[in-house]
Amino acid sequence: MRVLACTASMLALASPAFAQERTEAGDVGAQTQNDGRFGLGEIIVTGRRAEGVAIGADTVGQEAMYTFDRRTLDDAANLIPGVTAGNSGGSRNERLLFVRGFDRFQVPLSIDGIRVYLPADNRLDYGRFLTPDIAEIQVAKGYASVLDGPGAMGGAVNLVTRKPTQSLEMEVRGQLNLDSDVSYAGYTTFGLVGTKQDKWYAQASYTMNFTDHWDLPGGFTPTVNENGGARDFSRSKDWRVNAKVGFTPNATDEYVLSYTRQEGDKNAPLHITDTSNVSLRNWKWPEWNVESVYFLSTTALGDRATLKTRAYYNKLYNMLQSFDDRTQTSQSLPRAFNSPYDDNAYGGSAELSLRATEADTFALAFHYRRDEHNESQTSRPTSPLVTVEPNQQSVERTFSIAAENRLTLSPAITFTVGASYDWRNLDKAQEYGVPPGATGASRLFSYPLRGAEAWNAQGRLDWHGPDGIEAHASLSSRARFPTLFERFSSQFGTAEANPDLKPERATNAEIGASRRFGAVTLSGAAYYSWLTDALVSVRTPANLNRRENLGSADYYGAELSIDVHLGATLDAGVNYSYIHRSFDVGTPQTGGLIRPFELTDVPDHKGFAYVSWKPVAPITITPSLEFASDRTTVTPASANGLAPVYYDTGSYVTAALRIDYAVTERITVGVGARNLFDRNYMLTDGFPEPGRSFFAGIRARY
Repeated sequence: MRVLACTASMLALASPAFAQERTEAGDVGAQTQNDGRFGLGEIIVTGRRAEGVAIGADTVGQEAMYTFDRRTLDDAANLIPGVTAGNSGGSRNERLLFVRGFDRFQVPLSIDGIRVYLPADNRLDYGRFLTPDIAEIQVAKGYASVLDGPGAMGGAVNLVTRKPTQSLEMEVRGQLNLDSDVSYAGYTTFGLVGTKQDKWYAQASYTMNFTDHWDLPGGFTPTVNENGGARDFSRSKDWRVNAKVGFTPNATDEYVLSYTRQEGDKNAPLHITDTSNVSLRNWKWPEWNVESVYFLSTTALGDRATLKTRAYYNKLYNMLQSFDDRTQTSQSLPRAFNSPYDDNAYGGSAELSLRATEADTFALAFHYRRDEHNESQTSRPTSPLVTVEPNQQSVERTFSIAAENRLTLSPAITFTVGASYDWRNLDKAQEYGVPPGATGASRLFSYPLRGAEAWNAQGRLDWHGPDGIEAHASLSSRARFPTLFERFSSQFGTAEANPDLKPERATNAEIGASRRFGAVTLSGAAYYSWLTDALVSVRTPANLNRRENLGSADYYGAELSIDVHLGATLDAGVNYSYIHRSFDVGTPQTGGLIRPFELTDVPDHKGFAYVSWKPVAPITITPSLEFASDRTTVTPASANGLAPVYYDTGSYVTAALRIDYAVTERITVGVGARNLFDRNYMLTDGFPEPGRSFFAGIRARY
């Protein structure tokens, strides 16, 4: 059995989505966006939204993603204060996102309000999500509305796709990506066509990102596993096609059917120094296919009520291959295998919003999701000792009912309170091997079927004062259920199951404010999060790993953003984040020992700064800087059983530059560079980041 999930992502959960500034029931037509964002696909975020190239407190738009050449989700969301990109390292070498220190298990990811979920372990690789067809990335930090679905323990991330705003709308992009020697390194393409008519609209888009390779920095010292220059095994390819049709019979109602197919493959670069057979694995994902169809609607029920519905079906197929060595030509050793995942999910949600009075709006939401996970494994497929496992199936159903009340206390003050109850039923959990506590040959068996439940509650106070002043305070307590992997994975025979794991919980408190001073906008927030029942890996008396709800933690920090807009010639901005995390691992309940543990991957300080200058009408020059302090990382487990070593990776500052020339009002050509000074740095042990790279592209819009 493959004990680690694929890097693929699957649209697998529906959640109702309101616009950022939610209108009251009976005025639903005002939710229709006129700036290319798909309004039905938004979630509730309450921070300042920036336009153009500027970075919002909780959002980043398409123009910023394009200008700063952020082609994947991890890279683009890293622009937002409080959000940190990372690298998982190891044989998976996935791209990560942390929101105020919370990881991919604790912060759900959605596309158009439909959750992205991997039924086995939800180990998302954020580098697989492309951004050219995304209108906006929304990040709800800490406080994520209960109406948007379960699992948002530390916040939520949502990708809002584009929507046509004109009778005929087209865009085409082509970009050549170059390495540090200005040699071919890959390409990015994007095309979109759409139309908006009186009572309907339609749109289709296609995007592809192909990486032939990327170069290591010039200061990299060759090692036993990597000789420098082009990074070995850094090739990857991803493409996505999306089509949507919407029906708008009147000013308040909208009905949308959307179809998405995404395919890709990737290799996995090796740790630059580790040669241990314990941790060094030659893995690649030659096949990764996702297909999704979903329906979204909003219907006004008279003047005071609105009904929103979501329904979807998703299918995922992918293959993980493990090879004998780096040549990736033979699969005869015991560690070699072919492991396919064949998963599907369906579900939906309904939300009823009622404006009881002019000052009071009440909303009730219900969510349902069914996840089915199928896996099998062919071990040593090129050996005479080849073995083929039977299919192993897991089935889970997740439910949530949520209520929220929004009360206008005065023209300047709004109070919102919400609560939800989530529960999950595990209907099937099959495994192939020797059952725990048994002996003999491997066979198909079932783990104990345990359900789980959790309550969530939250409140928020918003104040809109004179001169553009806004302030807020919020308190939210949210839980998330452990994955199948955390409960049952044997981790290649090194772990034992714990079917009785409880949900983790975080209580998030925040205060924040923003104000405009002429051409300058200043915004900031401070927050504190308390984690309880956090999952911790314990070493059992049998020297196996076992997860238990032992940990408690305190996360706290602050964010500050400054944006300057000086007419049509100059924009500038800087944002800064301070994130501190402390963790208490607790005391094992099983007589085992706590394995050495420290929190990793998130720096205490990070930030981004840019200037966008138009010296003459057709030319735009945009330099930018990205900086981060030390972050803790850990060495792999060693073959001789020595404990992993934790250490700091070191701080870094990288520079980028883009120059655009508007050939006509509709055609722009651009050139640029990332990591301009070829800085050599790492985000995780053994996996250096790309060195200097260049790009040149053209963009045509109609």
